[in-house]
Amino acid sequence: MVETRLAPWGALALRLALGTMWVSHGLLKLLVYTPAGFVAYLQSVGLPTQVAVPVILAELVGGAAILAGFHGRWASLALSPILVGATLAHAPNGWVFSSPNGGWEFPVFLIAASAAHALLGDGRLAFRAWRPLAAQPA
Repeated sequence: MVETRLAPWGALALRLALGTMWVSHGLLKLLVYTPAGFVAYLQSVGLPTQVAVPVILAELVGGAAILAGFHGRWASLALSPILVGATLAHAPNGWVFSSPNGGWEFPVFLIAASAAHALLGDGRLAFRAWRPLAAQPA
């Protein structure tokens, strides 16, 4: 049973957490590891290096869309392949993300959270729900 009165606020909390995670991971790759460092990491784990810049851009733009609630549920679905790649990259390290080089449980959890977001929707305060005053019924 879903508490329909509070569910939109729960969806908002989920949306803000997911969006913040995506933007922070995109900024981490851009500003801390740098694109060249991310390319080197992808190469070291056997993933295609040409996806480095598109992944960084997708994380930043998709994360911002999720935060704003602008087609956020579609952004969560579109970003899920990145999480599958992260799962594959971290699978050899073991389950727990605190393992050396990180484990696979965090990306798998984020796949589930992204699926929940896609199913629930953007919740309260979503940009897509806002309408100009002229477009609202009298």
